[in-house]
Amino acid sequence: QLQASGGGLVQAGDPLRLSCAASGGSLTLYAVGWFRQAPGKEREFVAAITRSPDVTNYADSVKGRFTISRDNAKNTVYLQMNSLKPEDTAVYSCAATRQGRYYGGDLGTYDYWGQGTQVTVSS
Repeated sequence: QLQASGGGLVQAGDPLRLSCAASGGSLTLYAVGWFRQAPGKEREFVAAITRSPDVTNYADSVKGRFTISRDNAKNTVYLQMNSLKPEDTAVYSCAATRQGRYYGGDLGTYDYWGQGTQVTVSS
């Protein structure tokens, strides 16, 4: 089971760190992705990280501002979001795939999804 947390209301330019914690099993061999969905829009890929050795991938819209990382000892994947913009406002969800070397954004490849956390960026 995956649980995303860390969302909140911030101002443009502020940082925020999201966490994706797993319970009932280890994330070590899974690739994990972050996705977001804004009101009235499709869910979109944000970032992904493979199992060790880590390979990361980012959507162009967040490249250079967001960093995905994982702490296997804590069974948690993080999304550090810097220089937030109002257009980053969305519900952010994490997902895991048994394809441990996958770092893409295809929704159907991900096997497990957590509940989302709301991120709101005010201008």
